[in-house]
Amino acid sequence: MEWLFDPTIWVGLLTLVLLEIVLGIDNLIFIAILADKLPPHQRDRARLIGLSLAMAMRLGLLTIVSWLVTLTAPLFSLGSQAFSGRDLILLVGGLFLLFKATVELHERLEGVTHAQSGPRVYAGFAAVVAQIVVLDAVFSLDAVITAVGMVDELGVMMAAVVISIGIMILASKPLTRFVNAHPTVVVLCLSFLLMIGLSLVAEGLGFHIPKGYLYAAIGFSILIEALNQFARRNFLKNQARLPLRERTADTVLRLLGKHRAAAEEAPASEEAAARDTFAVEERNMVSGVLTLADRSIRSIMTPRSEMSWVNLDQEPGIILQQLQKTPHNQLPVCRGDVDEVLGVARTKDLIGALLLYRRIDPAQASLLRKPIYLPDTAGVLKAMEALKRARGQLVLVADEYGVVQGLLTPIDILEAIAGEFPDEDEQPALRLQAPGHWEADGAADLHLLEQVLETDALVGEDAVYTSLAGFLLARFETLPAAGQAVEVDGLRFEILAVEDRRIARVAIRRLAGEAEAQER
Repeated sequence: MEWLFDPTIWVGLLTLVLLEIVLGIDNLIFIAILADKLPPHQRDRARLIGLSLAMAMRLGLLTIVSWLVTLTAPLFSLGSQAFSGRDLILLVGGLFLLFKATVELHERLEGVTHAQSGPRVYAGFAAVVAQIVVLDAVFSLDAVITAVGMVDELGVMMAAVVISIGIMILASKPLTRFVNAHPTVVVLCLSFLLMIGLSLVAEGLGFHIPKGYLYAAIGFSILIEALNQFARRNFLKNQARLPLRERTADTVLRLLGKHRAAAEEAPASEEAAARDTFAVEERNMVSGVLTLADRSIRSIMTPRSEMSWVNLDQEPGIILQQLQKTPHNQLPVCRGDVDEVLGVARTKDLIGALLLYRRIDPAQASLLRKPIYLPDTAGVLKAMEALKRARGQLVLVADEYGVVQGLLTPIDILEAIAGEFPDEDEQPALRLQAPGHWEADGAADLHLLEQVLETDALVGEDAVYTSLAGFLLARFETLPAAGQAVEVDGLRFEILAVEDRRIARVAIRRLAGEAEAQER
C-alpha cells in the first residue's frame, strides 16, 4: 500500500477524475434526453439508474481490461517486434482514443451540436432503461481506456470512476451548464485524450512514456487554461464597468463598419458583412445618432458668417427685397449689427408689416418674439431641449462675452444625423467632382467629412475647431495661401481659395493606395 503515499498517485487521481467527468458529459446528456421521454415523475429515477449503471459498467470493464493488460506473453511477432495481449489492448485502445478525440474535436470546432429531433412522446420505463444500458456500454469504453492509460493501479482507477460518477449524480445540471459555458475546457480535455491515445499506441509498440511526463503536461495545460478563464472573467468585468451607452455605441459602430479612435479594429470579414447589410447612408445616419451626444453645439449650428438677418437700419424696400428672396421662414431682427438683436420674427409677418405699414415696428408685440440664447459651450442634447421649449422658434448661440456666434434650428439637428439639406440659395458643403476627388467649403462640418470620406482622423478629442477650415488652420499654424496642401490619413487637402482671411474652398483627393484599398 506504499503507493497511497506517492504524490504522483494523487495527481493522477485528480487528473483522471477531471477527465472522467468531461468524458461522462456526453453520457449524461444522452441519459437526460432518454429520460425526458418518460413521464415527469419517473425522470429523476431513470437518470439516477442510468448513472449508476454507467458506474457499474465502467467498474466491470476496468476489472476486465486491467486483467487483460497483464497478459504479457507474446502472441505473435512482426519482424523483431513481438506483440502480447497487453500490447494489442493498448494499441486498439490508443487508436480508439485518437479516433474518438479527433471526431469530438472536429464536431466542436465545426459547431456541431446534439439535438433531440422528432415529436415528444412518452416511452416505457423498461425500454428507456434498456437504451441507457446500451449507451453506457458505448460511452464507457473511452473512459475505461483513458483510466488504463493514465494510471497503473486498479484501485486508483475505480476510485476515480466512483468519485466522478458521484459528482455527476450530485451536480448533473450545474455541471452540464459549466461545460456548455466553457467550451475551451472541453477542447483542452479532448486534447488530453489525444495525448493519452498517442502514449497508449507508443506503449503497445514497445516505447514506454513515463506517466510523470503526461501529468506534467496536463498540469501545465490546466494552469494555463485557469489563467485564461481568469483573464476572460476580468475582461468581462471591466467591459461591464463601461457606461451602457458607450458600450452600445461601440458595438453598433463596429457592426456598421465604423471605429472610434480608442476602439479596436474589427476583422475584415465583419466590416465586409456590415457593408453588405447596411447602405452607406444608413451607416452614416446611425453613426450620426450615436455620436450626437458627444458633439458641441458649435459643430452643428449655422455660423455667424452664414446667418441671414434683418437690419432695421436699411430702407424698407431693400428689406422687402431681401425677405422675398430668403428661403428661411424665421429671421433675427437686429439694428445695425447682428449682436444688437431686437427679436425673432416670421418672414411672412415682416413682409405683411412692410406691405401694410411700409415699416417694421419693433414695439409691436405680435411681430417680434423674444430671442432665446444658448451658450456655445452647451452640448447638442441641451440644445435639443431648448428647441423643444422654443415651440418652433430658432435659438441664437452666443459666446462667453455675449457675442452672437450663430443660430440653431431643428434642421441643424437633422443635418447632424442625416447629412446636409441645402437651402435654395446654398450648395452642398462637400461636392463630389470625380471618384476619390471632392471640393469642399472651408465651413464644411468635420463630422460630415468623416462620414463621407470614411476616416477617423479629422475630429480630435480635444480639438476646439469644428470646421474643415479650423482643422487645416491647426495643421498649417498660419493662414495658408492657395495651392498649399497637407496629407492626412491617405487624403490630400489642397487650398483652392482664401477670402477675407478665411479658407473658402478646399480640394480633397484620396491618394492612390488608399483609393485602391477602398475599391477592394
